[in-house]
Amino acid sequence: MSTRSEESHEIVDSLTRRVGPNPDAAAVAQAIISILQDIDSSLTPIVGQQGVAALYRRSLHLCLSNHPHLASTYDGMQAALDLTVLQAVLVKQSEAEALFFGEVLLVTFHELLTTLIGSSLTTRLLRGVWEPSSSETPAQEKSP
Repeated sequence: MSTRSEESHEIVDSLTRRVGPNPDAAAVAQAIISILQDIDSSLTPIVGQQGVAALYRRSLHLCLSNHPHLASTYDGMQAALDLTVLQAVLVKQSEAEALFFGEVLLVTFHELLTTLIGSSLTTRLLRGVWEPSSSETPAQEKSP
């Protein structure tokens, strides 16, 4: 398995964990927004708010070819990382569409960052974003 496939799998797993067992479009949208906020928190000290916003806008733009109904989201974006517009669009999608778009957006963001700063640094900067938080209880730890 290639590193890129492993990273993509880790990103999808993280999104799936955050969405939970019975997601709707609102839960999927919130999970995507939460991950993007965590990415913002991790990267802002390194590349600044404008750098994170530029990476987000570029990632969103790259995803639009597969999701033309989100084109209005990209057109209306400000220079800052404003996720409310994205969330408003995602909650109007089906759960499957929103989840698929979130996966594509997050993997695209990761790949774009990797091309700019390298795999090792990207992994170190975003490790905490993809790992389960202390508030998440892994399935094997749940009591019967």
